[in-house]
Amino acid sequence: MPKSGWKTTIEWRQSGLPTEAPMLYWPSRRDMSDEQSARYARHLTLPEVGPEGQKLLNGASVLVVGAGGLGSPALLYLAAAGVGRIGVIDDDSVDITNLQRQVLHGTATLGDPKVESAERRLTDLNPEIEVESYELRLDVDNALSIIGGYDLVIDGSDNFSTRYLISDACEILGKPWVFGSIHRFEGQIATFNLDGGPNYRDLFPEAPPAELAPNCAEAGVLGVLPGIVGSIQATEAIKVILGVGEPLSGRLLVIDTLSMGMRSLSFSHDPTRQTVTELSEETIDCSARPRKEEVSDVREINPTEYIERMQMGWAPFLLDVRRREEEMIVSLDGTDLRIQHLLIPTRTDEIPRDRDVVVYCRTGGRSAAVARFLAVAGWSEDRVYNLRGGIHEWSDTIDSSIPKY
Repeated sequence: MPKSGWKTTIEWRQSGLPTEAPMLYWPSRRDMSDEQSARYARHLTLPEVGPEGQKLLNGASVLVVGAGGLGSPALLYLAAAGVGRIGVIDDDSVDITNLQRQVLHGTATLGDPKVESAERRLTDLNPEIEVESYELRLDVDNALSIIGGYDLVIDGSDNFSTRYLISDACEILGKPWVFGSIHRFEGQIATFNLDGGPNYRDLFPEAPPAELAPNCAEAGVLGVLPGIVGSIQATEAIKVILGVGEPLSGRLLVIDTLSMGMRSLSFSHDPTRQTVTELSEETIDCSARPRKEEVSDVREINPTEYIERMQMGWAPFLLDVRRREEEMIVSLDGTDLRIQHLLIPTRTDEIPRDRDVVVYCRTGGRSAAVARFLAVAGWSEDRVYNLRGGIHEWSDTIDSSIPKY
């Protein structure tokens, strides 16, 4: 455990002292117990770590937000590496649907709070570390006090609001944090707010509306993907603590597990963005755009009405917002474009503003969300329609040969 007066690399950086200073400050290998020398033997032989670096890890504190898919590998490797104080915050319980990817938990822990399951597993893995559990949700009321007690944050959350909350709190507190996200077969990782480096809002100024946010339950996720991304997040945290290598500051690492391709996208500070100085529910809401309640109910048109208007010469832009796999099952005649609903915020330039737009999906839910989003994003509300009931109602009322899947 950290001794009084010890400083982490992060604290030395913030103090303005040379980053080499901690390497002269720590005791030698002789100050480690035989058990510690054995436990961390593979670290001690690395020139970039060694006894001094291991003391840095033992003296560091990391908060992991979320004990799920990303948090599981991150927590396991931080504990195994000997990070002295690990905080884990999560308000959820272990469910059988978690076990396909959340390797921190097991069948024996079903129904248990995830933070309790995590604490038992981590202290069993490394009883020398301290685990602090928070069975609650990170929010604007507690974020500054909780995050303020740690050197660094790893984001294992699954929603945009929490990411923006972490980003804003870390910007206010001057704390670095490691971002990770997963969707189906693709993952993203970046390290934000490191030594004054760019933050999350420099890369993603605004979140998409909640109804268009990726959802693992709906879209699915390859079970090993969070293991890959969470492990890289832990690697980034350890690099920051040790002050070695090149962290992903100002770079977004994108991983495609289908092709096993990786690419790094560079980004920098947005000079037009105002520095965050306080937290509020409004600024972390998914989205900074007008709220759903401020937009009138989306216009709907049923399949029969659609056909009747088409026969009278109406020529709308027909937009399919289903996944590619669904398009291969069936597609409505006259479809102009297919964009998966989750990708709409990034491809709005492909949707005309000078024509009526009719949006459809399988049963009308996703298309309604997209129609509402387009109205919020500047399309004329009286020119955007949701095809009510989608493919299913079309099959029931227009063409029974259309498969309902």
